[in-house]
Amino acid sequence: MSFKEFSKTVMVSMEDICRDIFHANKGTIKVKKEAVGVRNLINIYDATLRLSNRKGFHAMSLRDLARESGLSLGALYSYFSSKDQLLGIIQEQGYRMTTKMLSDEIKKASDPAEKLEVAVRTHLYLSEAMQPWFYFFYMEARHLDKEEQKKAIASELYTEQLFVSILDDGIKQGCFRPHDTVMVASVIKAMLQDWYLKRWKYSRRKVTVDDYAGFVTGFIGAYVNSPGKAMPS
Repeated sequence: MSFKEFSKTVMVSMEDICRDIFHANKGTIKVKKEAVGVRNLINIYDATLRLSNRKGFHAMSLRDLARESGLSLGALYSYFSSKDQLLGIIQEQGYRMTTKMLSDEIKKASDPAEKLEVAVRTHLYLSEAMQPWFYFFYMEARHLDKEEQKKAIASELYTEQLFVSILDDGIKQGCFRPHDTVMVASVIKAMLQDWYLKRWKYSRRKVTVDDYAGFVTGFIGAYVNSPGKAMPS
């Protein structure tokens, strides 16, 4: 699976994300018309990501966001009651989107070796398609309150546990050699994060997401595979 093929089968758009956010938060969003609500949410989240990239979410004020988005403070309060709530909504939606897509794609694979490659590629391709969001999730997690930080940690551990489960199954089925699956899963997660946290480095070296996915899956396969086994291509 290439990034181009992934993009054809897994459509990820800001409109879809904001529509999900609109429906998931109907109890607190005061705007009733979906078209208006989704359009303004796209504007709000695009502006939030731009400001966070420039100065950090913690340094951004709601007045800054109002100026950047072109909406009044009153209009912003129609969608969230505070900056902390805005951050929580963005984080929650990102976690739900990532875990659902990973789970859906892994279910399509038939054996542990294929599942491992699908999990790695799906995570990389999703982070490529939504790079500003992934960068935002990672960088702003430390500014969450304690309850939201617990959710962020749980999401991090959930992703690692997906890899642990695949690796454990591979060992049981004889596809993978015995190894410390928790440690390997942790290293896999770190390699995936390096792609979206240091995107500039790979761009400068003209490394594409397909190049990186091929390297990571090959690197992992060389370590975990039993003799004679290879990661699918």
